[in-house]
Amino acid sequence: MTSFTAFALPGELDLNRLAAGLGFPRRYRWEEPMVLDQASLKPLSGDQGTTKRVYLYFFGGVVFVNCTEEEARAFFWSMAHYAEPFKSVPDEKYRDDYALALGESSGPAVTNDLATMPVYDPAYVDTICFVIAKSVALERIEERVDQVLDEMETVIGMLDRGKLGISDRRLAKLAANVLTYKYQSIAHVMVLEKPEFTWENPEADRLYLTMANVFELNQRYNEIKHKGETLLDITGVFTSLAHARRASRLEWTIIILIFIEIVIYLFELAR
Repeated sequence: MTSFTAFALPGELDLNRLAAGLGFPRRYRWEEPMVLDQASLKPLSGDQGTTKRVYLYFFGGVVFVNCTEEEARAFFWSMAHYAEPFKSVPDEKYRDDYALALGESSGPAVTNDLATMPVYDPAYVDTICFVIAKSVALERIEERVDQVLDEMETVIGMLDRGKLGISDRRLAKLAANVLTYKYQSIAHVMVLEKPEFTWENPEADRLYLTMANVFELNQRYNEIKHKGETLLDITGVFTSLAHARRASRLEWTIIILIFIEIVIYLFELAR
């Protein structure tokens, strides 16, 4: 049986820069993971069987294959010297555990914590790593979006009481957060994209589609997308109200200045 443990890092990973820091400069495509030996941090390729290894993805997903809890923590400690996101310990909130087993007498069976396949194929390992890395990355984005929604709810409550107590700086920060989450979910997590190797491996393709359905990747992506659009709409309303408030203040300032000029003019005439 092959075991998998996935974590979501607090930020994205620049795999090209990381490779240079580890001493093997090379260029990685967005969908291509960096695969390292858990202990030596040396790059691996091809079928590694039961080797303890780690898959790293641009969008901040980290998947340990056949590694213990202690080995995962040791890997984080070692990698902290090369990449900022590893300086925090693995966050248990953004974690998924999975396993791959062989069952020769039965057909493929996929659940939310185990995939049983008739024969072994290294592409199955790559597929499982890709899916659960996406899942934990989505989980982190989902929590951040919900935090922004909660903040927006507070602002909406103030608006309901007739108060628009939100500064331009805070409004800009909220809008930036919303755009960041939309960008992360689309560009970094690549939810709607399949790994390239599945196009040439029908069994791996079926496993990917089944796991994507089990982990509800598309549904969760659409929820984030919908929440992001809602947040942008709300931010747009606040922006319009803020502009109207500034325009009203400017108009009153002009009126007051005109009034002062008239008073000064009348005062001069009276003299």
